[in-house]
Amino acid sequence: MVNKNTAAKTSMLMKNFSVMSTLSPFIVVAFLLFSILRPNYASDLFNQARDFITADLSWYYIGLMNFYLLFIITIAISKYGRIRLSGENDKPEFGYFSWLSMLFGAGMGIGILFWSIAEPITHFQNNPFLEQASTTEASQIAMRLTMLHWGLHGWALYAAVGLILSYFAYRKGLPLTISASLYPILGDRIYGPIGKMADLLAVLGTVFGVATSLGLGAQQMNSGLSSLMGLEVSVSTQITLIIGISIIATISALSGVNRGIRLLSELNMQLTGVILGLFLVFGPTIYLLSSFAGNIADYIVNLPRLGTWVNTDPDEQWQASWTIFYWGWWIAWSPFCGIFIARISKGRTIREFIFGVLLAPTLLTLFWITVFGNTALHIELFGNGGIVSAVNMDTTTALFTTIKLMNLGKILATLAASICTLMLITYFVTSADSATLVICTLVTGGQRNPSPVTRIFWGGSIGAVAAVLLYSGGLSALQTASIVTALPFSIILVLATYGLCKSLYQEEKSVSTLKQANN
Repeated sequence: MVNKNTAAKTSMLMKNFSVMSTLSPFIVVAFLLFSILRPNYASDLFNQARDFITADLSWYYIGLMNFYLLFIITIAISKYGRIRLSGENDKPEFGYFSWLSMLFGAGMGIGILFWSIAEPITHFQNNPFLEQASTTEASQIAMRLTMLHWGLHGWALYAAVGLILSYFAYRKGLPLTISASLYPILGDRIYGPIGKMADLLAVLGTVFGVATSLGLGAQQMNSGLSSLMGLEVSVSTQITLIIGISIIATISALSGVNRGIRLLSELNMQLTGVILGLFLVFGPTIYLLSSFAGNIADYIVNLPRLGTWVNTDPDEQWQASWTIFYWGWWIAWSPFCGIFIARISKGRTIREFIFGVLLAPTLLTLFWITVFGNTALHIELFGNGGIVSAVNMDTTTALFTTIKLMNLGKILATLAASICTLMLITYFVTSADSATLVICTLVTGGQRNPSPVTRIFWGGSIGAVAAVLLYSGGLSALQTASIVTALPFSIILVLATYGLCKSLYQEEKSVSTLKQANN
Protein backbone atom coordinates (compact mmCIF):
# COMPACT_ATOMS: atom_id res chain seq x y z
CA MET A 1 0.00 0.00 0.00
CA VAL A 2 1.08 3.58 -0.61
CA ASN A 3 2.23 5.21 2.65
CA LYS A 4 0.41 7.95 4.56
CA ASN A 5 2.44 10.74 3.01
CA THR A 6 1.06 10.02 -0.47
CA ALA A 7 -0.83 13.31 -0.74
CA ALA A 8 2.19 15.42 0.17
CA LYS A 9 4.47 13.48 -2.12
CA THR A 10 1.98 13.67 -4.95
CA SER A 11 2.11 17.45 -4.55
CA MET A 12 5.90 17.28 -4.69
CA LEU A 13 5.69 15.18 -7.85
CA MET A 14 3.43 17.74 -9.50
CA LYS A 15 5.92 20.52 -8.75
CA ASN A 16 8.86 18.51 -10.05
CA PHE A 17 7.12 18.12 -13.40
CA SER A 18 8.31 21.59 -14.39
CA VAL A 19 11.53 19.87 -15.44
CA MET A 20 9.59 17.35 -17.56
CA SER A 21 7.55 20.14 -19.13
CA THR A 22 10.79 21.75 -20.31
CA LEU A 23 12.82 18.67 -21.22
CA SER A 24 10.25 16.82 -23.32
CA PRO A 25 9.48 19.74 -25.68
CA PHE A 26 13.23 20.34 -26.03
CA ILE A 27 13.81 16.75 -27.17
CA VAL A 28 10.92 16.86 -29.64
CA VAL A 29 12.09 20.18 -31.11
CA ALA A 30 15.67 18.87 -31.33
CA PHE A 31 14.43 15.81 -33.23
CA LEU A 32 12.46 17.98 -35.65
CA LEU A 33 15.45 20.24 -36.37
CA PHE A 34 17.82 17.29 -36.75
CA SER A 35 15.49 15.50 -39.18
CA ILE A 36 14.86 18.65 -41.25
CA LEU A 37 18.47 19.83 -41.40
CA ARG A 38 20.09 16.40 -41.86
CA PRO A 39 17.37 14.20 -43.40
CA ASN A 40 19.70 11.66 -45.03
CA TYR A 41 21.86 11.22 -41.94
CA ALA A 42 18.77 11.00 -39.72
CA SER A 43 17.24 8.36 -41.99
CA ASP A 44 20.44 6.28 -41.96
CA LEU A 45 20.70 6.51 -38.17
CA PHE A 46 17.09 5.46 -37.60
CA ASN A 47 17.40 2.61 -40.09
CA GLN A 48 20.50 1.28 -38.33
CA ALA A 49 18.62 1.25 -35.04
CA ARG A 50 15.68 -0.53 -36.68
CA ASP A 51 17.95 -3.13 -38.31
CA PHE A 52 19.61 -3.90 -34.98
CA ILE A 53 16.28 -4.39 -33.24
CA THR A 54 14.74 -6.56 -35.96
CA ALA A 55 17.88 -8.69 -36.30
CA ASP A 56 18.74 -9.20 -32.62
CA LEU A 57 15.65 -8.43 -30.56
CA SER A 58 12.74 -9.90 -32.50
CA TRP A 59 12.47 -12.67 -29.90
CA TYR A 60 12.08 -10.05 -27.18
CA TYR A 61 9.21 -8.22 -28.88
CA ILE A 62 7.43 -11.49 -29.67
CA GLY A 63 7.94 -12.86 -26.14
CA LEU A 64 6.71 -9.61 -24.60
CA MET A 65 3.47 -9.55 -26.59
CA ASN A 66 2.71 -13.18 -25.76
CA PHE A 67 3.43 -12.60 -22.10
CA TYR A 68 0.92 -9.75 -21.88
CA LEU A 69 -1.81 -11.76 -23.58
CA LEU A 70 -1.42 -14.55 -21.02
CA PHE A 71 -0.91 -12.11 -18.14
CA ILE A 72 -4.03 -10.05 -18.70
CA ILE A 73 -6.28 -13.10 -19.09
CA THR A 74 -4.84 -14.59 -15.90
CA ILE A 75 -5.52 -11.39 -13.93
CA ALA A 76 -9.09 -11.20 -15.26
CA ILE A 77 -10.06 -14.71 -14.15
CA SER A 78 -8.16 -14.54 -10.85
CA LYS A 79 -9.46 -13.38 -7.47
CA TYR A 80 -8.13 -9.90 -8.29
CA GLY A 81 -10.76 -9.49 -11.02
CA ARG A 82 -13.38 -8.36 -8.50
CA ILE A 83 -11.34 -5.31 -7.39
CA ARG A 84 -12.95 -2.05 -8.48
CA LEU A 85 -10.76 0.60 -10.08
CA SER A 86 -12.02 3.34 -7.74
CA GLY A 87 -13.85 3.50 -4.46
CA GLU A 88 -16.12 0.52 -3.86
CA ASN A 89 -19.32 2.52 -4.47
CA ASP A 90 -18.19 4.57 -7.49
CA LYS A 91 -19.97 4.14 -10.81
CA PRO A 92 -18.39 4.34 -14.31
CA GLU A 93 -18.28 7.84 -15.78
CA PHE A 94 -19.29 6.72 -19.29
CA GLY A 95 -21.90 4.30 -20.60
CA TYR A 96 -20.85 1.22 -22.56
CA PHE A 97 -21.41 2.70 -26.04
CA SER A 98 -19.40 5.86 -25.33
CA TRP A 99 -16.72 3.86 -23.51
CA LEU A 100 -16.27 1.29 -26.28
CA SER A 101 -16.45 3.99 -28.97
CA MET A 102 -13.59 5.89 -27.37
CA LEU A 103 -11.62 2.67 -26.83
CA PHE A 104 -11.84 1.75 -30.49
CA GLY A 105 -11.32 5.26 -31.84
CA ALA A 106 -8.16 5.83 -29.85
CA GLY A 107 -6.77 2.30 -30.20
CA MET A 108 -7.30 1.64 -33.91
CA GLY A 109 -8.88 4.18 -36.20
CA ILE A 110 -6.55 5.29 -38.94
CA GLY A 111 -4.34 2.21 -38.85
CA ILE A 112 -7.07 -0.28 -39.62
CA LEU A 113 -8.46 1.93 -42.40
CA PHE A 114 -5.00 1.91 -43.95
CA TRP A 115 -4.15 -1.79 -43.61
CA SER A 116 -7.47 -3.71 -43.62
CA ILE A 117 -7.20 -4.22 -47.38
CA ALA A 118 -3.57 -3.46 -48.13
CA GLU A 119 -2.21 -6.02 -45.68
CA PRO A 120 -4.20 -9.13 -46.68
CA ILE A 121 -3.66 -8.31 -50.35
CA THR A 122 0.09 -8.12 -49.73
CA HIS A 123 0.17 -11.40 -47.77
CA PHE A 124 -2.00 -12.94 -50.49
CA GLN A 125 1.02 -12.65 -52.78
CA ASN A 126 3.93 -13.43 -50.47
CA ASN A 127 4.59 -14.63 -46.94
CA PRO A 128 6.75 -17.37 -45.32
CA PHE A 129 3.79 -19.74 -44.85
CA LEU A 130 2.65 -19.64 -48.48
CA GLU A 131 3.06 -22.56 -50.88
CA GLN A 132 1.27 -20.99 -53.84
CA ALA A 133 0.33 -17.32 -54.16
CA SER A 134 -3.05 -15.91 -55.20
CA THR A 135 -5.11 -19.00 -54.40
CA THR A 136 -8.04 -19.67 -52.07
CA GLU A 137 -5.62 -21.17 -49.54
CA ALA A 138 -3.40 -18.11 -49.89
CA SER A 139 -6.36 -15.86 -49.09
CA GLN A 140 -7.03 -17.75 -45.84
CA ILE A 141 -3.38 -17.51 -44.79
CA ALA A 142 -3.42 -13.81 -45.64
CA MET A 143 -6.43 -13.18 -43.39
CA ARG A 144 -4.89 -15.32 -40.63
CA LEU A 145 -1.72 -13.22 -40.60
CA THR A 146 -3.61 -9.94 -40.73
CA MET A 147 -5.75 -10.98 -37.77
CA LEU A 148 -2.63 -11.99 -35.85
CA HIS A 149 -1.30 -8.45 -36.17
CA TRP A 150 -4.61 -6.73 -35.32
CA GLY A 151 -6.11 -9.15 -32.82
CA LEU A 152 -5.81 -10.11 -29.18
CA HIS A 153 -2.11 -9.42 -28.65
CA GLY A 154 -2.33 -5.67 -29.19
CA TRP A 155 -5.49 -5.15 -27.17
CA ALA A 156 -4.04 -7.27 -24.35
CA LEU A 157 -1.11 -4.87 -24.18
CA TYR A 158 -3.45 -1.86 -24.09
CA ALA A 159 -5.48 -3.54 -21.36
CA ALA A 160 -2.35 -4.23 -19.31
CA VAL A 161 -1.06 -0.65 -19.48
CA GLY A 162 -4.53 0.78 -18.87
CA LEU A 163 -5.03 -1.52 -15.88
CA ILE A 164 -1.69 -0.60 -14.32
CA LEU A 165 -2.39 3.11 -14.62
CA SER A 166 -6.03 2.86 -13.49
CA TYR A 167 -5.11 0.81 -10.45
CA PHE A 168 -2.49 3.19 -9.13
CA ALA A 169 -4.48 6.33 -9.99
CA TYR A 170 -7.92 5.28 -8.73
CA ARG A 171 -7.07 2.66 -6.14
CA LYS A 172 -3.93 4.18 -4.63
CA GLY A 173 -4.54 7.89 -5.19
CA LEU A 174 -1.39 8.51 -7.22
CA PRO A 175 -1.19 10.74 -10.32
CA LEU A 176 -2.27 9.28 -13.66
CA THR A 177 1.34 8.90 -14.87
CA ILE A 178 3.65 6.05 -15.82
CA SER A 179 6.06 6.89 -12.98
CA ALA A 180 3.32 6.34 -10.37
CA SER A 181 3.13 2.66 -11.36
CA LEU A 182 6.76 2.23 -10.26
CA TYR A 183 6.02 3.22 -6.65
CA PRO A 184 6.04 -0.38 -5.30
CA ILE A 185 9.56 -0.79 -6.71
CA LEU A 186 11.19 2.61 -6.35
CA GLY A 187 9.27 4.13 -3.49
CA ASP A 188 9.99 7.82 -3.06
CA ARG A 189 12.50 7.77 -5.90
CA ILE A 190 9.63 8.10 -8.38
CA TYR A 191 9.55 11.75 -7.32
CA GLY A 192 13.06 12.25 -8.66
CA PRO A 193 14.95 11.81 -11.96
CA ILE A 194 14.04 8.13 -12.40
CA GLY A 195 10.33 8.87 -12.33
CA LYS A 196 10.74 11.79 -14.72
CA MET A 197 12.67 9.56 -17.13
CA ALA A 198 9.88 6.95 -17.11
CA ASP A 199 7.30 9.59 -18.01
CA LEU A 200 9.61 11.12 -20.60
CA LEU A 201 9.90 7.76 -22.37
CA ALA A 202 6.11 7.49 -22.31
CA VAL A 203 5.80 10.96 -23.85
CA LEU A 204 8.26 10.14 -26.64
CA GLY A 205 6.63 6.76 -27.30
CA THR A 206 3.25 8.45 -27.56
CA VAL A 207 4.48 11.21 -29.87
CA PHE A 208 6.18 8.83 -32.31
CA GLY A 209 3.59 6.07 -32.09
CA VAL A 210 0.71 8.42 -32.82
CA ALA A 211 2.74 10.29 -35.46
CA THR A 212 3.13 6.98 -37.28
CA SER A 213 -0.62 6.55 -37.51
CA LEU A 214 -1.17 10.17 -38.51
CA GLY A 215 1.39 9.86 -41.28
CA LEU A 216 -0.32 6.72 -42.61
CA GLY A 217 -3.70 8.44 -42.37
CA ALA A 218 -2.49 11.49 -44.28
CA GLN A 219 -1.19 9.29 -47.09
CA GLN A 220 -4.47 7.45 -47.41
CA MET A 221 -6.53 10.62 -47.02
CA ASN A 222 -4.55 12.06 -49.92
CA SER A 223 -5.49 9.02 -52.03
CA GLY A 224 -9.15 9.41 -51.09
CA LEU A 225 -9.25 13.08 -52.00
CA SER A 226 -7.41 12.29 -55.22
CA SER A 227 -10.09 9.72 -56.07
CA LEU A 228 -12.92 12.09 -55.22
CA MET A 229 -11.57 15.46 -56.32
CA GLY A 230 -8.42 14.82 -58.33
CA LEU A 231 -6.17 16.27 -55.61
CA GLU A 232 -2.47 15.74 -56.33
CA VAL A 233 -0.86 12.82 -54.48
CA SER A 234 2.39 14.13 -53.01
CA VAL A 235 4.29 14.55 -49.76
CA SER A 236 3.59 18.29 -49.77
CA THR A 237 -0.16 17.64 -50.02
CA GLN A 238 0.03 15.12 -47.18
CA ILE A 239 1.93 17.54 -44.97
CA THR A 240 -0.70 20.20 -45.68
CA LEU A 241 -3.40 17.74 -44.65
CA ILE A 242 -1.54 16.95 -41.43
CA ILE A 243 -1.32 20.66 -40.58
CA GLY A 244 -5.02 21.24 -41.21
CA ILE A 245 -6.23 18.19 -39.31
CA SER A 246 -3.83 18.85 -36.43
CA ILE A 247 -5.41 22.28 -35.97
CA ILE A 248 -8.87 20.69 -35.79
CA ALA A 249 -7.57 18.03 -33.37
CA THR A 250 -6.05 20.66 -31.11
CA ILE A 251 -9.35 22.53 -30.99
CA SER A 252 -11.08 19.26 -30.08
CA ALA A 253 -8.49 18.61 -27.35
CA LEU A 254 -9.20 22.04 -25.90
CA SER A 255 -12.85 21.03 -25.45
CA GLY A 256 -11.90 18.00 -23.32
CA VAL A 257 -12.97 14.35 -23.13
CA ASN A 258 -16.63 14.83 -22.33
CA ARG A 259 -17.32 16.99 -25.35
CA GLY A 260 -15.11 16.90 -28.45
CA ILE A 261 -13.42 13.51 -28.00
CA ARG A 262 -16.55 11.65 -26.86
CA LEU A 263 -18.73 13.11 -29.61
CA LEU A 264 -16.15 12.41 -32.33
CA SER A 265 -15.67 8.85 -31.07
CA GLU A 266 -19.41 8.21 -31.22
CA LEU A 267 -19.52 9.69 -34.74
CA ASN A 268 -16.68 7.36 -35.73
CA MET A 269 -18.65 4.33 -34.57
CA GLN A 270 -21.75 5.46 -36.45
CA LEU A 271 -19.77 5.99 -39.66
CA THR A 272 -18.08 2.63 -39.15
CA GLY A 273 -21.49 0.96 -38.94
CA VAL A 274 -22.62 2.68 -42.14
CA ILE A 275 -19.56 1.74 -44.21
CA LEU A 276 -19.53 -1.85 -42.93
CA GLY A 277 -23.23 -2.06 -43.81
CA LEU A 278 -22.55 -0.79 -47.35
CA PHE A 279 -19.81 -3.37 -47.89
CA LEU A 280 -21.98 -6.16 -46.48
CA VAL A 281 -25.15 -5.35 -48.39
CA PHE A 282 -23.61 -4.45 -51.74
CA GLY A 283 -20.61 -6.76 -51.54
CA PRO A 284 -20.49 -10.59 -51.47
CA THR A 285 -22.74 -10.83 -48.39
CA ILE A 286 -22.89 -14.61 -47.89
CA TYR A 287 -19.17 -14.97 -48.60
CA LEU A 288 -18.31 -12.28 -46.02
CA LEU A 289 -20.52 -13.69 -43.27
CA SER A 290 -19.22 -17.23 -43.74
CA SER A 291 -15.66 -15.90 -43.97
CA PHE A 292 -16.02 -14.12 -40.63
CA ALA A 293 -16.91 -17.34 -38.81
CA GLY A 294 -14.15 -19.21 -40.63
CA ASN A 295 -11.59 -16.48 -40.01
CA ILE A 296 -12.29 -16.40 -36.26
CA ALA A 297 -11.95 -20.18 -35.96
CA ASP A 298 -8.82 -20.23 -38.11
CA TYR A 299 -7.28 -17.38 -36.11
CA ILE A 300 -7.90 -19.03 -32.74
CA VAL A 301 -6.59 -22.44 -33.90
CA ASN A 302 -3.40 -21.00 -35.38
CA LEU A 303 -2.78 -18.30 -32.75
CA PRO A 304 -0.36 -20.31 -30.54
CA ARG A 305 1.81 -21.33 -33.49
CA LEU A 306 1.85 -17.98 -35.28
CA GLY A 307 2.13 -15.93 -32.10
CA THR A 308 5.30 -17.71 -30.97
CA TRP A 309 6.98 -18.11 -34.37
CA VAL A 310 10.43 -16.48 -34.55
CA ASN A 311 12.16 -16.21 -37.91
CA THR A 312 15.66 -17.73 -37.90
CA ASP A 313 16.56 -17.01 -41.53
CA PRO A 314 18.68 -13.81 -41.68
CA ASP A 315 17.75 -13.31 -45.33
CA GLU A 316 14.01 -13.44 -44.70
CA GLN A 317 12.73 -9.96 -43.85
CA TRP A 318 8.99 -10.63 -43.75
CA GLN A 319 8.70 -10.89 -39.97
CA ALA A 320 10.81 -7.76 -39.45
CA SER A 321 8.71 -5.77 -41.93
CA TRP A 322 5.37 -6.93 -40.58
CA THR A 323 5.13 -8.61 -37.17
CA ILE A 324 7.98 -6.74 -35.49
CA PHE A 325 6.74 -3.46 -36.96
CA TYR A 326 3.28 -4.13 -35.56
CA TRP A 327 4.52 -5.21 -32.13
CA GLY A 328 6.70 -2.10 -31.97
CA TRP A 329 3.76 0.04 -33.06
CA TRP A 330 1.48 -1.45 -30.39
CA ILE A 331 4.13 -0.95 -27.68
CA ALA A 332 4.81 2.64 -28.79
CA TRP A 333 1.06 3.37 -28.71
CA SER A 334 0.54 1.66 -25.34
CA PRO A 335 1.38 4.61 -23.03
CA PHE A 336 -1.02 6.81 -25.00
CA CYS A 337 -3.82 4.26 -25.20
CA GLY A 338 -3.17 3.02 -21.66
CA ILE A 339 -3.50 6.47 -20.13
CA PHE A 340 -6.48 7.36 -22.30
CA ILE A 341 -8.22 4.08 -21.49
CA ALA A 342 -7.51 4.64 -17.80
CA ARG A 343 -8.85 8.18 -18.08
CA ILE A 344 -12.24 6.90 -19.29
CA SER A 345 -12.51 3.70 -17.21
CA LYS A 346 -12.76 4.80 -13.59
CA GLY A 347 -15.35 2.84 -11.66
CA ARG A 348 -15.14 -0.49 -13.48
CA THR A 349 -13.95 -3.73 -11.90
CA ILE A 350 -10.67 -5.22 -13.11
CA ARG A 351 -12.54 -8.14 -14.70
CA GLU A 352 -15.04 -5.86 -16.45
CA PHE A 353 -12.23 -3.56 -17.55
CA ILE A 354 -10.06 -6.35 -19.02
CA PHE A 355 -12.79 -8.19 -20.89
CA GLY A 356 -14.23 -4.91 -22.16
CA VAL A 357 -10.89 -3.70 -23.50
CA LEU A 358 -9.75 -7.11 -24.75
CA LEU A 359 -12.82 -8.66 -26.37
CA ALA A 360 -15.19 -6.00 -27.73
CA PRO A 361 -12.64 -3.99 -29.76
CA THR A 362 -10.94 -7.19 -30.96
CA LEU A 363 -14.20 -8.65 -32.30
CA LEU A 364 -15.07 -5.39 -34.06
CA THR A 365 -11.55 -5.19 -35.49
CA LEU A 366 -11.64 -8.74 -36.83
CA PHE A 367 -15.10 -8.19 -38.31
CA TRP A 368 -13.87 -4.99 -39.99
CA ILE A 369 -10.83 -6.79 -41.43
CA THR A 370 -13.07 -9.58 -42.72
CA VAL A 371 -15.53 -7.23 -44.39
CA PHE A 372 -12.87 -5.08 -46.05
CA GLY A 373 -10.15 -7.68 -46.61
CA ASN A 374 -12.35 -10.51 -47.85
CA THR A 375 -14.23 -8.15 -50.16
CA ALA A 376 -10.92 -7.32 -51.85
CA LEU A 377 -9.84 -10.98 -51.92
CA HIS A 378 -13.22 -11.98 -53.41
CA ILE A 379 -12.65 -9.51 -56.26
CA GLU A 380 -9.21 -11.04 -56.88
CA LEU A 381 -10.32 -14.66 -56.63
CA PHE A 382 -13.74 -14.56 -58.31
CA GLY A 383 -13.93 -11.16 -60.03
CA ASN A 384 -11.88 -9.22 -62.52
CA GLY A 385 -9.06 -8.40 -60.09
CA GLY A 386 -7.08 -5.18 -60.14
CA ILE A 387 -6.48 -4.63 -56.43
CA VAL A 388 -3.20 -6.54 -56.33
CA SER A 389 -1.68 -4.37 -59.03
CA ALA A 390 -2.97 -1.20 -57.33
CA VAL A 391 -1.49 -2.20 -53.96
CA ASN A 392 1.83 -3.13 -55.55
CA MET A 393 1.97 0.29 -57.18
CA ASP A 394 0.77 2.34 -54.17
CA THR A 395 -0.33 0.82 -50.84
CA THR A 396 -2.41 3.87 -49.93
CA THR A 397 -4.83 3.28 -52.84
CA ALA A 398 -6.03 -0.15 -51.64
CA LEU A 399 -9.28 0.99 -50.00
CA PHE A 400 -10.44 3.35 -52.73
CA THR A 401 -9.48 0.94 -55.54
CA THR A 402 -11.60 -1.75 -53.86
CA ILE A 403 -14.58 0.61 -53.72
CA LYS A 404 -14.19 1.37 -57.44
CA LEU A 405 -14.08 -2.34 -58.33
CA MET A 406 -17.16 -3.32 -56.27
CA ASN A 407 -19.52 -2.25 -59.06
CA LEU A 408 -21.58 -0.12 -56.72
CA GLY A 409 -22.56 2.38 -59.38
CA LYS A 410 -21.34 5.96 -59.46
CA ILE A 411 -23.57 7.33 -56.72
CA LEU A 412 -22.94 4.57 -54.17
CA ALA A 413 -19.22 4.42 -54.99
CA THR A 414 -18.89 8.16 -54.45
CA LEU A 415 -20.88 7.88 -51.20
CA ALA A 416 -18.69 5.03 -49.92
CA ALA A 417 -15.46 6.84 -50.86
CA SER A 418 -16.74 10.03 -49.22
CA ILE A 419 -17.64 8.21 -45.99
CA CYS A 420 -14.21 6.54 -45.88
CA THR A 421 -12.48 9.87 -46.42
CA LEU A 422 -14.60 11.46 -43.68
CA MET A 423 -13.72 8.52 -41.39
CA LEU A 424 -10.05 9.10 -42.05
CA ILE A 425 -10.50 12.70 -40.95
CA THR A 426 -12.55 11.90 -37.84
CA TYR A 427 -10.29 9.01 -36.76
CA PHE A 428 -7.29 11.24 -37.45
CA VAL A 429 -8.74 13.94 -35.19
CA THR A 430 -9.76 11.43 -32.49
CA SER A 431 -6.27 9.91 -32.32
CA ALA A 432 -4.54 13.28 -32.34
CA ASP A 433 -6.74 14.99 -29.75
CA SER A 434 -6.68 11.95 -27.44
CA ALA A 435 -2.90 11.79 -27.71
CA THR A 436 -2.64 15.51 -27.00
CA LEU A 437 -4.56 15.15 -23.75
CA VAL A 438 -2.49 12.11 -22.75
CA ILE A 439 0.83 13.86 -23.31
CA CYS A 440 -0.39 16.92 -21.44
CA THR A 441 -1.40 14.65 -18.57
CA LEU A 442 2.09 13.15 -18.47
CA VAL A 443 4.05 16.39 -18.63
CA THR A 444 1.88 18.09 -15.99
CA GLY A 445 2.06 15.28 -13.46
CA GLY A 446 -1.38 13.79 -13.97
CA GLN A 447 -3.56 16.89 -14.24
CA ARG A 448 -6.96 16.03 -15.72
CA ASN A 449 -7.37 19.49 -17.28
CA PRO A 450 -4.00 20.80 -18.53
CA SER A 451 -3.69 24.43 -19.61
CA PRO A 452 -4.76 25.47 -23.13
CA VAL A 453 -1.18 26.54 -23.97
CA THR A 454 0.12 23.05 -23.10
CA ARG A 455 -2.58 21.40 -25.23
CA ILE A 456 -1.88 23.69 -28.19
CA PHE A 457 1.88 23.03 -28.06
CA TRP A 458 1.56 19.26 -27.93
CA GLY A 459 -1.25 19.13 -30.48
CA GLY A 460 1.03 20.96 -32.90
CA SER A 461 4.05 18.85 -31.97
CA ILE A 462 2.38 15.54 -32.84
CA GLY A 463 1.43 16.86 -36.27
CA ALA A 464 4.92 18.30 -36.77
CA VAL A 465 6.60 14.96 -35.98
CA ALA A 466 4.26 13.13 -38.42
CA ALA A 467 5.04 15.70 -41.13
CA VAL A 468 8.80 15.46 -40.57
CA LEU A 469 8.75 11.66 -40.64
CA LEU A 470 6.91 11.77 -43.97
CA TYR A 471 9.39 14.33 -45.29
CA SER A 472 12.44 12.36 -44.20
CA GLY A 473 11.47 8.90 -45.37
CA GLY A 474 7.77 8.23 -45.91
CA LEU A 475 6.31 4.88 -44.85
CA SER A 476 9.73 3.41 -43.99
CA ALA A 477 10.48 6.27 -41.58
CA LEU A 478 7.04 5.89 -39.95
CA GLN A 479 7.59 2.17 -39.39
CA THR A 480 11.10 2.74 -38.07
CA ALA A 481 9.89 5.33 -35.55
CA SER A 482 7.46 2.86 -33.99
CA ILE A 483 9.93 -0.02 -33.75
CA VAL A 484 12.72 2.07 -32.23
CA THR A 485 10.73 4.11 -29.69
CA ALA A 486 9.02 0.96 -28.39
CA LEU A 487 12.24 -0.55 -27.03
CA PRO A 488 13.07 1.80 -24.12
CA PHE A 489 9.45 2.10 -23.03
CA SER A 490 9.07 -1.70 -22.96
CA ILE A 491 11.58 -1.83 -20.10
CA ILE A 492 9.51 0.63 -18.05
CA LEU A 493 6.42 -1.42 -18.87
CA VAL A 494 7.93 -4.63 -17.50
CA LEU A 495 8.89 -2.86 -14.26
CA ALA A 496 5.42 -1.34 -13.95
CA THR A 497 3.85 -4.79 -14.41
CA TYR A 498 5.93 -6.14 -11.55
CA GLY A 499 4.82 -3.15 -9.47
CA LEU A 500 1.16 -3.94 -10.18
CA CYS A 501 1.57 -7.61 -9.21
CA LYS A 502 3.35 -6.66 -5.99
CA SER A 503 0.70 -4.11 -5.04
CA LEU A 504 -2.22 -6.44 -5.85
CA TYR A 505 -0.67 -9.15 -3.69
CA GLN A 506 -0.12 -6.73 -0.80
CA GLU A 507 -3.68 -5.42 -1.03
CA GLU A 508 -5.16 -8.91 -1.04
CA LYS A 509 -2.94 -9.92 1.85
CA SER A 510 -4.07 -6.88 3.87
CA VAL A 511 -7.73 -7.69 3.19
CA SER A 512 -7.23 -11.32 4.29
CA THR A 513 -5.44 -10.23 7.46
CA LEU A 514 -8.25 -7.81 8.30
CA LYS A 515 -10.89 -10.49 7.78
CA GLN A 516 -9.03 -12.90 10.05
CA ALA A 517 -8.72 -10.23 12.71
CA ASN A 518 -12.48 -9.50 12.57
CA ASN A 519 -13.27 -13.19 12.87
